[in-house]
Amino acid sequence: MPVLESENLMSIDLKKLSSKELEALIATAKKRQAQLNKRAPVAQVRSKLTRLAKAEGYTIEELFGGSAPARTAGKTTGTRGKRKLGKVAPKYRNPENPKETWTGRGKQPRWLAAYTAKGRDLGEFLIPGTAKLTPKPRSSGKKRVVKQAKK
Repeated sequence: MPVLESENLMSIDLKKLSSKELEALIATAKKRQAQLNKRAPVAQVRSKLTRLAKAEGYTIEELFGGSAPARTAGKTTGTRGKRKLGKVAPKYRNPENPKETWTGRGKQPRWLAAYTAKGRDLGEFLIPGTAKLTPKPRSSGKKRVVKQAKK
């Protein structure tokens, strides 16, 4: 009789199974279904772990060396094409939601773009004790002259 293992899924032709083999397969499937039904949802387990770590005075990053890896939809990111940048501490914090921060790298988050569009200064959102404002890119209007090497 073909045996199903959790790591090695194989297709089974049910028409070729005897009655005993079919009953054994159904029993195995019911056991596996019961195991899966007993498990708590991932989000619930994550929140329990976060609460427990916080109660003991730790963060998940301190305990596990970083946050849980984000799941991608079957795509793997290659090492070519992009250089890996180190983690940077956040420089800016949303006053309405302190959990929302920005490092000053990349595109401004929506909450910060909305404030700056209303005329508020970027410096108002700096986290005390962090670096200075992220400088704007230079756009002096002058063309950059590149000297070519002599042959």
